Amino acid sequence: VNQVNQGLAEYLNSEYKEASVAIAYDSRINSELFAKESAGVLAANGIKVYIYKELMPTPMLSFAVRRLGCQSGIIITASHNPAKYNGYKCYDPKGYQMTDEAAQKTYGFIQKTDMFKDVRSIGFEEGLASGIIEYISEEIIEEFYKLTLNQAVRPDACESCDLKIIYTPLNGTGNKPVREVLSRIGLKNIRVVPEQEKPDGNFPTAPYPNPEIRQAFECALKLAEEEKADLLLATDPDCDRVGIAVFHKGEYKLISGNEVGALLTQYVLSTLKERGTLADRPLVIKSFVTTDLIEVIAADYGCQTVNLLTGFKYIGEYISELEENNEADRFVLAMEESYGYLAGTHARDKDAVVASMLICEMAAYYKKQGKSLADVLEEIYSRYGNYVNTVLNFSFEGESGMIKMKELMESLRSKPPKEIAGRPILSSADYKTSLVTDRKTGAQSPIGLPKSNVLSYKLPQGNSVIVRPSGTEPKIKIYLTARASGREEAETLAEEMGLGIKNIMGI
Repeated sequence: VNQVNQGLAEYLNSEYKEASVAIAYDSRINSELFAKESAGVLAANGIKVYIYKELMPTPMLSFAVRRLGCQSGIIITASHNPAKYNGYKCYDPKGYQMTDEAAQKTYGFIQKTDMFKDVRSIGFEEGLASGIIEYISEEIIEEFYKLTLNQAVRPDACESCDLKIIYTPLNGTGNKPVREVLSRIGLKNIRVVPEQEKPDGNFPTAPYPNPEIRQAFECALKLAEEEKADLLLATDPDCDRVGIAVFHKGEYKLISGNEVGALLTQYVLSTLKERGTLADRPLVIKSFVTTDLIEVIAADYGCQTVNLLTGFKYIGEYISELEENNEADRFVLAMEESYGYLAGTHARDKDAVVASMLICEMAAYYKKQGKSLADVLEEIYSRYGNYVNTVLNFSFEGESGMIKMKELMESLRSKPPKEIAGRPILSSADYKTSLVTDRKTGAQSPIGLPKSNVLSYKLPQGNSVIVRPSGTEPKIKIYLTARASGREEAETLAEEMGLGIKNIMGI
């Protein structure tokens, strides 16, 4: 960690006359230690450090970087990965994770650093005493809360609504900020899963503290046996992702990241339009692997959809460009299918604090109409068609696994498939060459996004397959979009497409 810190310090000192860095950390094993060590190394290199007094969510780090005018930010977290992991995320001055150019320059300095000989450091307490290390004030935290609350689209929705919520922070950073914001919008009937309330990097009841999977909800589901709740809410350890389960027809139904994105898009756009506060030329931003249903809903409200590469840093960068062009008011929502959402420009990373607030507000509003979020989702499918979005994960451990993943991607490029599950490929996109190819005419057009090792195939009737190696895990991910008039038909189609691409790739 300190080798990385020394490299970052040398990069910052080469780029800026006076640099400062904001630091946050989550509940993982040694996160606080690594955060304080980071502060000591940066301080020894003449860099001013602002650090939170206690563990804080990733979006609050993003906010602090911009609010304090820092040149970088660090959060010690491995997000939703198992307990054995920890990680180090580094930020751009504009509050999003470092993009490629800055990251490569920093990595160059890290590589030149001998971790035993070259690292300069001072003690954390010494840095505090001298003033080069400073705690981030309560005023900054309060400002974050106020800006989050400003994103409520129906601020009165939770009044006189007895929405029952069971919340789990999964032993992470969400406990205080999420409960604080939900309390301020008027929600009182919130039970917190006791075994998962306090910070604990061992995650004893959730070995995979990931709200994308049902196992993360097991303790919440057990608590719900005592008293039924309308909504189960789970944030991951660094509180940048949020997942939900809804009580519907006698059982709890997990709502996918794509489905929550569709619900939020419909709810926010319809409310803003109804109240006459929808901006001119509004836009929603999503990763290109997030369901196309978002685009269909947005278009119904005259709202543009921008598709970007996977990685919220690209979304943060786009929002910053909007701000620089005095167009930030156009931005409505941003989302990734992996349970990450953002409303507002206070953060430039996915934010489960503001997303939890909007989800609960939305649930309260519909409860007053006698509907659950599952009911509303069925209305959306009835109106726009049934979309089934599935992600297939294939693990490839070790060096041999990396070689295998490379071979699989190269095989798809050298022998491009003509059809998947008996359905012709209309067009294919190779994000590594930045070209889209019309399979009927052979015509090619540019993609206009940074290059990435991703292949995408468009099939008839809005169906698609996307193949990409994960950027954070030794996995190949396959994203399937199946669209049909009926739910069962769409599910069957998704299964057929999954088998089709697996057969083509030989996995």
